Amino acid sequence: MEYDLELQRAITEIQKAKAKVVCIQLPDGLKQQAQNICNTLETETGASVIIWLSSCYGACDWPLGIEKAGVDMLIAWGHSAWKQDLPESIQ
Repeated sequence: MEYDLELQRAITEIQKAKAKVVCIQLPDGLKQQAQNICNTLETETGASVIIWLSSCYGACDWPLGIEKAGVDMLIAWGHSAWKQDLPESIQ
């Protein structure tokens, strides 16, 4: 099965934020793609990419202590967008 990982979108967001250190978080099913994703992001943006390989149980499962690692941006693949799931009254 082939997935659209939206790498160009990630590249654009990294460039827009001028992020120097990016952490990527992947669900278990995509972890075999981690190095390829990392290489692509580093090549296209010049940012350093940290691969978070610990367990991931959903959008509320952010890496604990990541703010102490000097990360400018966290990109989490495989989660549903929160805003799209909220009622219009609170978007």
